[in-house]
Amino acid sequence: MRVDEFDFDLPDELIALRPASPRDAAQLLVVGPDEGLLTDRRVSDLPDYLRPGDVLVFNDTKVIPARLHGLRRRGEAEARIEVMLHKREGLDLWRAFLRPAKKVLVGERLHFPGGLSAERIAAGEGGEAVLRFDRGGYDLDQAIALAGEMPLPPYIARKRATDEADFSDYQTLYAAEPGAVAAPTAGLHFTAALMAALEARGVRMVRLTLHVGAGTFLPVTADDTDDHTMHAEWGEITEAEAATINEARAAGGRIVAVGTTSLRLLESAASAQGVVEPFRGDTAIFIMPGYRFRAVDILMTNFHLPRSTLFMLVSALRSLDEMKQVYAHAVAQGYRFYSYGDASLIYRRETA
Repeated sequence: MRVDEFDFDLPDELIALRPASPRDAAQLLVVGPDEGLLTDRRVSDLPDYLRPGDVLVFNDTKVIPARLHGLRRRGEAEARIEVMLHKREGLDLWRAFLRPAKKVLVGERLHFPGGLSAERIAAGEGGEAVLRFDRGGYDLDQAIALAGEMPLPPYIARKRATDEADFSDYQTLYAAEPGAVAAPTAGLHFTAALMAALEARGVRMVRLTLHVGAGTFLPVTADDTDDHTMHAEWGEITEAEAATINEARAAGGRIVAVGTTSLRLLESAASAQGVVEPFRGDTAIFIMPGYRFRAVDILMTNFHLPRSTLFMLVSALRSLDEMKQVYAHAVAQGYRFYSYGDASLIYRRETA
């Protein structure tokens, strides 16, 4: 498909720069189950749309301060380099995007606050690099935590600086496994009160892990979706988590993915018959219209960028034409977009 088919107009003032307070006060646009049915609610109303025995699947990845500012030195000359870590490849190895990448040659070293340094050992497309740091494991994690800053998405970072509030705002309530460089943003809406209401409703909850990479922010530069390459992300579904999901489905429960990251990992792990298998490794699944879903019945997700792989994904749940109408409704009603914005609850067409 042509990428420009996934374009739409979005007023700049609808891009949220701060989250709703409390988190579950954000708006929730319910899409379906019938075609064309749209209902304006709040995230705190989510239990009204779930049944006892349904399973909410959360991504418990934890965002690390993955944006680093360093110096490249050549004799007396220095150049400032921004590093955005996006995928760990070993105890001391990270894939990263450099800006400006052309100022750092393979074999050159970057220096960061606190004495941390890294050598560029390989180059890739679009400013990507493989960096080998001067330490590994826990020591590297601690050094990054001290030297880095929270990696707010570009559409927020262009408008304001990162501050202390972001260290809690850009983290889900249930974050547990460090390794993401972007938040699974649908999960940002959950509060302790909402979790308690869902439990009282009889909804089961499962946590998997997908370490979200910076590739989620990258625009699709190809003209055709066939020419776009997804960046791989690491994820894990344990045997116990898979069993809970499969048991619920067998008993008639619906699988509700909280966020596109949860959905992508579930679909990566599902068999053709819809059985979710234990999973541990990389996934680069690319979901767009025409994809046949195996595991997920309903998706809770925020509102996504035009021409993005995430808008393509939600269009696969219903149809491109219907999702353009959904987004036009959201714009007209003043819904807030992107990472700190409002949410939607989308019934998969086959589920409806």
